[in-house]
Amino acid sequence: MTLAFPNLSRSFDPERNGVYFIGHDGMFQIRFFIEAEALAKNGIALGGKANVETAYLSAFDGLRISIQNVAGRVYARHRRDSYTLTAADFR
Repeated sequence: MTLAFPNLSRSFDPERNGVYFIGHDGMFQIRFFIEAEALAKNGIALGGKANVETAYLSAFDGLRISIQNVAGRVYARHRRDSYTLTAADFR
């Protein structure tokens, strides 16, 4: 099966400084975490005094298609049940 992202939900993790989201391969749920640095290196300015959670989730939403494409490529190489996406994955 192919990795799909039918669930648009995502959540910010302030302790790990990034965003979690879920993909599905058939009946299997695949967990992803994208580091804040990966969001920032993809043209999104983060930081400042604005609400950090809102900034990260907005950055994720703006890059959702690109993030999902990278997640799909990473998943196709090594099929596991969880992944951490870093800035290096977007090169």
